Amino acid sequence: MSDATTTFKSLAEQRILILDGAMGTMIQKHQLEEDDYRGERFADWHCDVKGNNDLLVLSQPKIIYDIHCEYLQAGADIIETNTFNATTISMADYDMQSLAKEINVVAAQLAKKAANEFTQQNPDKPRFVAGVLGPTNRTASISPDVNDPGMRNVHFDQLVEAYKEATLGLIEGGADFILIETIFDTLNAKAAAFAVDVVFEQLGITLPVMISGTITDASGRTLSGQTAEAFYYSLRHINPISFGLNCALGPDLLRQYVEEISDKAECLVSAHPNAGLPNEFGEYDMDGDEMASHIQEWAQSGLVNIVGGCCGSTPEHIAAIAKAVESLAPRIPAQPDNKMRLSGLEPFVH
Repeated sequence: MSDATTTFKSLAEQRILILDGAMGTMIQKHQLEEDDYRGERFADWHCDVKGNNDLLVLSQPKIIYDIHCEYLQAGADIIETNTFNATTISMADYDMQSLAKEINVVAAQLAKKAANEFTQQNPDKPRFVAGVLGPTNRTASISPDVNDPGMRNVHFDQLVEAYKEATLGLIEGGADFILIETIFDTLNAKAAAFAVDVVFEQLGITLPVMISGTITDASGRTLSGQTAEAFYYSLRHINPISFGLNCALGPDLLRQYVEEISDKAECLVSAHPNAGLPNEFGEYDMDGDEMASHIQEWAQSGLVNIVGGCCGSTPEHIAAIAKAVESLAPRIPAQPDNKMRLSGLEPFVH
């Protein structure tokens, strides 16, 4: 077990830890245009790259570094690498597959530099980097063609290869954890988890793995149809350091699903909801104080160990959340009965 892991586990027993907020929301505030995304290195790239936020670690690294620092200044204990789409599968949209590993390496280095600087300023509050593996823009469980239910635009082995390369880059760049997040398809998450395990065996090291799924709507299920409890049972075998939910819903609507996982999970529970639901303009209206009041109630109810923000959240949201939970005790992991726990779309406990 690494020193960072030991320190993290010790801190998690003492207090609720703070994850950062949205990267995309902060990037949008800069109102970047095509030339900004290209920078000097990609000035002559053969297709448009505007919107490729992960590329900014190469073309506009100071912007990404400064965003990390803003979240650390707001009180984040953990910052996420800017690698949500940094796999060969997602980068194919910009014909930038060959850059996937480099983006992961540099993104982890930028985050680690910021985290180390803040740790040095206050050694009593060490900071950590979660290397992000996003869901990709394809799903292994669902057909993209309603007329052909058996069709798939990606397969398990393809996902594994893409995730292996990204994981290697994140580890090379210095990530403390691997965070498999915004999972809407459990099969994609299984491919990511398998890829991470293969890389650990290949390198002879092990880092903590965090998993965060997405309940897509009021049905209380992931896009591939699982309930929160079933989703947990599908992936508990990898012994994650934390398991939780993020994105899609605000804290008011996400609470019942966080509680569903909190009641069952033997590990830490994380949650980083959106700042409410988007309005008709695609913007998020829930301010930091309102978001913090919801999350404070979660903490008072003993539901969470790690909290932060997803879409629409900013350093102001994170600062408010950090203040709201600073004096509250962390959740105590569940100790369920020794029973068989299986899952399809629904949990099966016997």
